[in-house]
Amino acid sequence: MIIFGTKGYLYQLAILTLVCGSCGNPSAHTLRKRVTKFTLFFVPLFPISTKYGTQCTFCGAEQKLVKEQADHLVAQASGGQAGQAYGQPQQQPYQS
Repeated sequence: MIIFGTKGYLYQLAILTLVCGSCGNPSAHTLRKRVTKFTLFFVPLFPISTKYGTQCTFCGAEQKLVKEQADHLVAQASGGQAGQAYGQPQQQPYQS
């Protein structure tokens, strides 16, 4: 008897502030990678499919992306934090 199937994995790659195409609000979007792997005897062996997408945290709308778009957004997210020194705030507080 051979037991085989699939198992899904969800990875959160980044959190970005984008304008939502559905609700129009500038809000945080989670960039996610969904990988489906073939399993044999409940052991994941190799990936069958990989899909990328963003989800708006304000309205919950999801948008599918291709790998190149996801790589560009990951580079954009990490590039914004590369210039910050450890322990310093990312934004200056408002002073009147």
